[in-house]
Amino acid sequence: MKKKSIIFTGKEAVELIEEELPKINDNQILIETVKTLISTGTESTCYRRNFAPGTHWDNWVKYPFYTGYLNVGKVIEVGKNVKDWKNGDRAVSRSGHSSHIIADAVESKNTSKADEGDCTPLNRAVKVPDNVIDEEAVWMGLGKIVQVGVRAAEHKLGDDVVVIGLGLLGQLVVQYVKLLGASEIIAIDVSQKRLDMAKAHGATQILKMSSAEAEPIVKKLTGGRKADVVYDVTGHPAVFATALPLARNFGTVVLLGDPGAPNLQTLTPDLITRGLRIVGAHDCHPPTMPNQFVRWSSQEMYELFLKYLSRKEMKVSDLITNHFKPEDCKKAFTYLQTDRENAMGVIFDWK
Repeated sequence: MKKKSIIFTGKEAVELIEEELPKINDNQILIETVKTLISTGTESTCYRRNFAPGTHWDNWVKYPFYTGYLNVGKVIEVGKNVKDWKNGDRAVSRSGHSSHIIADAVESKNTSKADEGDCTPLNRAVKVPDNVIDEEAVWMGLGKIVQVGVRAAEHKLGDDVVVIGLGLLGQLVVQYVKLLGASEIIAIDVSQKRLDMAKAHGATQILKMSSAEAEPIVKKLTGGRKADVVYDVTGHPAVFATALPLARNFGTVVLLGDPGAPNLQTLTPDLITRGLRIVGAHDCHPPTMPNQFVRWSSQEMYELFLKYLSRKEMKVSDLITNHFKPEDCKKAFTYLQTDRENAMGVIFDWK
């Protein structure tokens, strides 16, 4: 049996290839992909190779690079040891842009490197609730990544929150902090379209400007205190220094964007003179599966995000802007580089 996959063969070089599909083992399921979502920030960084030598990005992106990690499809084969899955079940997983996916479906008794904090999580599938459509479920991986940052912020009821950068992750931050009972949610971006999306999903104030210009307005909107929590979700190293002044004394700044050149991020005197807490949040921080020492594993965060979608407490379908066929992958990734303001949720339709 053959499968098709989208790969990067070099800098700004993408192809759809066909290759042999391995047989599943007794503990796995085979998923026929229906849709995949491009993680626009991460995958654009990889596509353009926009990162410094020697960084974790440089160590990760090796050619051929199998891109993508947001996949939803339907189970078409089940290993003989698998009890919880059957053919026809809808499955969402952290898998790439491929026509067929093999996912683990039986928990191993051995501790994996992923459960020790490795950044290559086990490829386990999660069942999609009946009332969640594929276009929503495919966001699961992003929903978990943002949860890592929101949990690390240690929010309190009534926090004033600033979100800088309203791409896919920033839009989800806005929705999560609304659920947590934030008093003010101040969204900052230079794109009016993205600001309007944030407003529709819970932002109480939208500022069309750079974060470097925003301090006096943030101060006014928060009664002179400034924000309890500031999220830098831009992935641009220059923004970090402009995010720090937006936090109140002893406030928190969360780095949720992952810049390709982290060495260009600079501190300001705010860190020491105003006692700021800086938190780095990354996909690989929680363990993959539940254990007695960690309350929220990746698996539990996936399930919670899907539950929020099922209850209509979060919404992502209106963040989808474009659909492409896998055969048009070159067109899709070129579009992402030329129209970043309008490109938000970009989906490959495999069926």
